[in-house]
Amino acid sequence: MNKVVPIFRREISSYFFSPVAYIVISVFLLIVGWFFSSELFLANEASLRSVFSFTPFVFIFFIPAITMRLMSEEQKSGTIELLFTMPISDIDIVLGKYLAGLGLLMAALAFTFPYALTVMFFGEPDMGMLVSGYLGLILMGASYVAIGMFASTVSKNQVVSFIIAFFIIFSLFMLNKFLILIPPRLVPVFQYLSIDYHFENISRGVIDSRDIVYYLSLIVFMLSLAKLSLESRKWS
Repeated sequence: MNKVVPIFRREISSYFFSPVAYIVISVFLLIVGWFFSSELFLANEASLRSVFSFTPFVFIFFIPAITMRLMSEEQKSGTIELLFTMPISDIDIVLGKYLAGLGLLMAALAFTFPYALTVMFFGEPDMGMLVSGYLGLILMGASYVAIGMFASTVSKNQVVSFIIAFFIIFSLFMLNKFLILIPPRLVPVFQYLSIDYHFENISRGVIDSRDIVYYLSLIVFMLSLAKLSLESRKWS
């Protein structure tokens, strides 16, 4: 873990010492804030329901955008060779950069807390659903960051990394939208593989261990793929 921290600090600093973090977070808050204010002022309802409903769609574009540079930039600039010569393992590199991407995501979500405070001030929200909604967004977002981390190891081109991450995330998100086209005996399998299916369960206030295990397993699987991809490039 001591070797992970310097990589994390280096990467998170590169976000906040450049306009990247501020631009991306501002755009994210602008979009999410629009959904929140529309429900608050137009529908006259103090609720985060629209935020929890539409943020997963925003994540599909937002998270590939913040993760596409994690390893792609290192490969393009050639600094990845310097990383390989340092006394750190491939998993340290993957975890350090993953935690930096996750940190930026958590910062973006933290800026939405004023929405929750506004809802608590003007209404009487179900605190259980409020907490579970944020938990669902964190788990979903953490899974997306892991996917983006893997995609960034595949290519040194950031646009290609963005497209790969977007395609994987979008595919997993849409799986439960086409269950009617899938043979009945395969429906449970495709439903379980759907990211949105597990988010919907959690956001309704149903904290099921199967949903938690799904997200944690997806994170471990994608980070493992990122490590393998990094190793293959290291020895090629």
